[in-house]
Amino acid sequence: MVVAEHNKTNSFMRTPLRVLQITDTHLFGDEDGRLAGMDTDASSLEVIERVLADFLPADLILATGDIAHEGYELAYARFKQRFERLKVPTLVIPGNHDEPTLLHRAMQGGLVQSRDHFVLGNWAFIMLDSTMPKQSGGHLDVAELELLERLLQAYPDHHTMICLHHHPVSMRSEWIDSIGVANSDDFFAITDRFPQVRSIVWGHVHQAFSAVRKGVQLYASPSTCVQFKPKQRNFALDDLPPGFRWFDLYPNGDIATEVVRMPVRSREVDLETRGYG
Repeated sequence: MVVAEHNKTNSFMRTPLRVLQITDTHLFGDEDGRLAGMDTDASSLEVIERVLADFLPADLILATGDIAHEGYELAYARFKQRFERLKVPTLVIPGNHDEPTLLHRAMQGGLVQSRDHFVLGNWAFIMLDSTMPKQSGGHLDVAELELLERLLQAYPDHHTMICLHHHPVSMRSEWIDSIGVANSDDFFAITDRFPQVRSIVWGHVHQAFSAVRKGVQLYASPSTCVQFKPKQRNFALDDLPPGFRWFDLYPNGDIATEVVRMPVRSREVDLETRGYG
């Protein structure tokens, strides 16, 4: 079902930007690598093929972290090569399973890039690094918070979507909430002061999520591989298939969005897995 967030105007008469969020691919150096039994390479390729078949042309792709699970150089090279095929500008940020230095080095040149912001039409996209070395949880350090404020000041007339890997609000899941953005109050102290912020988007949680906070739309997307079962005290995998999210971003700041799931089929996911680090 399409979720439309709008002001009950005629905004949908105008052409929107089509933006895709593709997240948490967890690629291995070995193309046969498996996470909780799932072949993450094959599942990410399935998503790419679906995008090629049904969701192009698009204006932008947001890759919101955990690009690699291990085997970083090979995994990043494969990710970049495959996403360059889509011929869509793609913004890549690291997640807690990534090696940020290697990721930034790999995502240079071409259409698939690691960069802190991007402007398209009258929309601005701010890409934050919420990772901490060797930690599963997130934190926005002083430099990232200063970057956020500086960019919001620089684009006051652009509707803004802010992307990060970790979630800044509760997912009502005890184990997941223990590894969100630890200093989310500092983050919201900045975003709350800028009325052009329309949406905040993240990965990390391997599930669909939508909410509204002070008029700002909050979204997470399924992973392209295994899914986390919502609202659980302890780590638990869900039996839902991989997916991604599309957004239509309208000139007046309205947003329409939907999660797309891959066809249900046997994926050999070990639902008894109790964590993978």
